Amino acid sequence: MRNSLAALGLAAIATQPALGYDGLVAKQSFDYPGAFTTVGGAAIKQVKVGYETLGKLDAAGTNAILIPHFFSGNSHFAGRYKAEDKAPGYWDAIVGPGKPLDTDKYFLISVDSLCNINTKDGVTVTTGPASTDPDTGKPYAMRFPEVQIHDFVTIQKALLDKLGVKKLHAVMGASMGSLQSYEWAATYPAMVERLVAVIPAAQVDAYGIERVRHWGDIIKLDPAWKHGDYYGGPEPMDGLVMAFKVLSLDTLSPEWGDAAFGRRWADPAKDPAKSYDNQYAVEAAADASAMARAKMTDADNLICLARANELFTVGGKDSLEEGLKAIKAKTLLLPSHNDHLLFPEATRHVRDLLQAQGTKVEYQELAGPMGHVNGVVGMAQTADTLTKFLAE
Repeated sequence: MRNSLAALGLAAIATQPALGYDGLVAKQSFDYPGAFTTVGGAAIKQVKVGYETLGKLDAAGTNAILIPHFFSGNSHFAGRYKAEDKAPGYWDAIVGPGKPLDTDKYFLISVDSLCNINTKDGVTVTTGPASTDPDTGKPYAMRFPEVQIHDFVTIQKALLDKLGVKKLHAVMGASMGSLQSYEWAATYPAMVERLVAVIPAAQVDAYGIERVRHWGDIIKLDPAWKHGDYYGGPEPMDGLVMAFKVLSLDTLSPEWGDAAFGRRWADPAKDPAKSYDNQYAVEAAADASAMARAKMTDADNLICLARANELFTVGGKDSLEEGLKAIKAKTLLLPSHNDHLLFPEATRHVRDLLQAQGTKVEYQELAGPMGHVNGVVGMAQTADTLTKFLAE
């Protein structure tokens, strides 16, 4: 996934600079103890998720920073699995000795989500519709129980308990990672000392629900989807490719298109005005990026993960104000100035509500042409603010 970023998660035709953590990282796996019961009361007999760590947990278990990932991401936030990997983890630019997420000071941890879409990348570990149902020996498909952001937090908490984490120096995530970060701060206010919400949402509103729902609905239009029972046969690749094209555009801004492509033709010799088959450069690049992402993705997992985002309200409260009341952590809000998916106006409203209840809040808007994706590829600009906030 590393350079094609998809959002409530992130998708972009962009390259993350290889700056920051200069080392290798290993994927580890965690088996949830016993059967897992979802927020909705459904039981999943076996749950396994992947995770990655950098740095060392101190003796008191209080220097940990949890980094929940965005919609199309996984726990690979920094470093490389192999020295020859073309690109590092998505926040590599702010991770490492002397960086804001200083691996000499902090124990950094991130966990693959349930229903993670990257089931074919060879490294992501997740339980979801593509997993085998132990009762049938076949993939769950759309019979997999509906899961929510709170379920992700519950599994992360069990892993942190096993690792000996007593306090979270901070919880810090982008997009869907911010949903998990807010939920952590609301569910475990005595454990979370700092909250960093990047390109955030404390609640998915009606507009966001409909935007996210489109991604899954597009897949369902593909005849190969077969109501989710496509395993062992042709997969709904046409639907997945189109879903990623829509998802990607949802997370970007007009400034990105102008800066990266303008109105250039994909082939200088093929005028788009001469044939429907002739493309603009932006079209050809979007097609290639979407196809690459689709090949690494399970369609049912994407649909279920989108649903988890739709259902999110902080603290499980329908009222945003009521949900935020449980949050006591010092908070840093980092929306993107030109985000067309999770609008900065909504984050300013959250800032005002937190301040009104007496929670200490800092606020900085991310600059850059990438819209929502500024929260991944543009994080280096927050270095001074983030370093100071984590040190306070």
